[in-house]
Amino acid sequence: MGKLIERLKTFNEGLLPEKVQLKYEAMADNAFRFFRGTCHLFYEDLAAAEPLPLSPLAWICGDLHIENFGSYKGDNKLVYFDLNDFDEGLLAPASYETVRMVTSIFIAFDNLEIEPEKAQKMAQLFLRTYSVTLARGKAISIDPRTAKGIVCNFLTAATKTTYKDLLKKRTISKKKSIMLTLEDERHFKLNKKLRAELKAHIGEWIHTSSDGPYNYKVISAVFRLAGTGSIGVKRYLFLLKSTNTKNKYLLLDMKQARSSSALPYIPVQQLQWDAEAARVIGIQQRMQNVPAALLSTTIFRGESYIIQELQPVKDTIKFKLLKDYRDMYQVIDDMAALTASAQLRSGGMQGSATIDELMAFGQDQGWQEAVISYARKYAATTKKYYRQYLKELKRGEYGTV
Repeated sequence: MGKLIERLKTFNEGLLPEKVQLKYEAMADNAFRFFRGTCHLFYEDLAAAEPLPLSPLAWICGDLHIENFGSYKGDNKLVYFDLNDFDEGLLAPASYETVRMVTSIFIAFDNLEIEPEKAQKMAQLFLRTYSVTLARGKAISIDPRTAKGIVCNFLTAATKTTYKDLLKKRTISKKKSIMLTLEDERHFKLNKKLRAELKAHIGEWIHTSSDGPYNYKVISAVFRLAGTGSIGVKRYLFLLKSTNTKNKYLLLDMKQARSSSALPYIPVQQLQWDAEAARVIGIQQRMQNVPAALLSTTIFRGESYIIQELQPVKDTIKFKLLKDYRDMYQVIDDMAALTASAQLRSGGMQGSATIDELMAFGQDQGWQEAVISYARKYAATTKKYYRQYLKELKRGEYGTV
């Protein structure tokens, strides 16, 4: 295993160089954000560590942490709270999903200066609820009607957010027309040739794809920055205007899909997907209770991309805003039940364990302490990496930030 700087630079060398510098800057915010941006380190280290107790194979999102849950609109027009990031998704031991999530609990609580005893209790709560849900063998879902506490408030607020609110943040009116604003720090100007190609490509996709929205045309496009781990991939935002309904608009996100960073370290036979984007949305559709609205794939300049609507209701719970311990308890409890539910929902599909095998795993208490022990130790390892990273970054070893 090489030095930290070598591991980080090697992983990020295939990304857009000028955007990688922004990623390095974002990773310096705190240890939790560093953890979010270094999923590859986690799996490389996990593969080199003493093996966790055996667990059944399951479809996992691959990058489960406390800020990869949020609200979204399903294709049935209802709003749900669920896992919401599947870029790293693949088939792996079920415990790999839980150990990354529990590690995130320890890192986040430490970052918020919450006592280690409370972090330990939350880790135990997560694994207990996850196990109980698996043992029952029945997946649950959370929407505004079934949500409790802070999650209910979160979803209720999300349902009140309108497209008008979203457009106000993302667009600007100019000469009686509307376009995506470049005043938003997440938006970057595209060169004329690339912008023209992208607009033509999405126009063709609208006309030929069964997933595309009918009667829309592309009127504006920008480069879009979002997330932490995905900073540096090619990502574009399009403003579409209805051709038959006045003042009706749609925002589309088109994001490059790369191979899962966990893949080199998971010794499990994987499905042969048509493209990386097909893998991402394929796993998303089998793990989420209801598929997200307007989810599709495309190939642009020979590279695989995920296309999805930028929804006004899509949002992530920001854990640092949860000041009340009872709120944290409810959120962690919900996240655990949803994690188990996603594995149950996709159980028995193309290599994953059957529902009976997942239920038996949930009934077994022998593996939980090993997961907590590894997660606690790895949280300390992440803090050590983060301190080293800050020193190297300050010395300019990652380039000009």
